[in-house]
Amino acid sequence: MLENVGEELDPALEPVLLKQTYKQQGSTVLRLGDAVIPYHEDFRMYITTKLPNPHYPPEICTKVTLINFTLSPSGLEDQLLGQVVAEERPDLERSEEPANLVQR
Repeated sequence: MLENVGEELDPALEPVLLKQTYKQQGSTVLRLGDAVIPYHEDFRMYITTKLPNPHYPPEICTKVTLINFTLSPSGLEDQLLGQVVAEERPDLERSEEPANLVQR
């Protein structure tokens, strides 16, 4: 687990993010810098940040799965409303002015 990362990741992590493994003497290994280390197929790496709204470049986003755990009640309500509208009224979802969908 890597904790408290910023918006840039060390390029040395590239082989891990891309799972650039190969077989060496019958074992699956990964080259990390100058070292060749054993790699297990069940390996998972978790990277966390305390940034409230990080913006990662597209080349990072294509290599990882981003999960945003910082939901406010109103943000969750907006997401759920968007899903309901998409299911029930796809014509409204395509509307250019979604603020007119709900009156509060």
